[in-house]
Amino acid sequence: MRRVILAAASLCWTGPALADAASSAGSSTVQAATGQLVYQHVCQGCHMANGQGGVGAARIPALAHNAKLESSGYPVYVVLNGLGGMPWFNGMLSDQQIAAVITYVRTHFGNDYKDAVAPADIAAVRGPAPTKEN
Repeated sequence: MRRVILAAASLCWTGPALADAASSAGSSTVQAATGQLVYQHVCQGCHMANGQGGVGAARIPALAHNAKLESSGYPVYVVLNGLGGMPWFNGMLSDQQIAAVITYVRTHFGNDYKDAVAPADIAAVRGPAPTKEN
């Protein structure tokens, strides 16, 4: 009986529908100070705690041992603008947070890319946050 009530209640939900963009998922900013914390709060839900990604309703690319991370420009672009099923984080994460999380991922999970990404690197390419119309 309880399941029927919960199912019926969910059909009557009048709250806002959340789109797949990170910037539409409630709060517009993340309050995490380090790359590891940003990863744990923002990225880990899809890319997993070990960076292995996964397959389920979608294919989530592994960040572990990922040769695409060798050029820091690639993850900067993807984090700012999204790609495929990954939402954009432009407008949700600061330049400092994006630089920190990219540097964290590029130096963990079996990745050993030594050149750190700086907030100035993010600021140099950050444009306006994408919208559904872009």
